[in-house]
Amino acid sequence: METIRRHIIFKGRVQGVGFRYRASYAARSLNITGWVRNEDDGTVEMEAQGSEAQINRMLSMLNKDSYIRIENMDITNLPVEEKERGFKVKGY
Repeated sequence: METIRRHIIFKGRVQGVGFRYRASYAARSLNITGWVRNEDDGTVEMEAQGSEAQINRMLSMLNKDSYIRIENMDITNLPVEEKERGFKVKGY
C-alpha cells in the first residue's frame, strides 16, 4: 500500500462537537499519522498520512458521527513526511 499525505479543510458543524478528538481516535485506530486543529473561521484543518484506504476509512468514520456534520472538504495532496510518528490534536 502506497503512503499518501492529505491536507483537508472540513466545513460544516465541525467545531464544538468533539470533531478533533473523534478524528484523533479514528486516526490512531487506523495507524494514520498527522494532526488536526480548529481554525478561527469555524473550519477544522487536518493533515493525515497513511494509505488511501486508511484515510478514506477515517473520513467515513467521521461522517457517521451523529454530532458532526461535514458539509464540504477541501482536499490537497502533500508530500509524505517520512519521520512523522503518531497523530496529534493541536490547539487545546
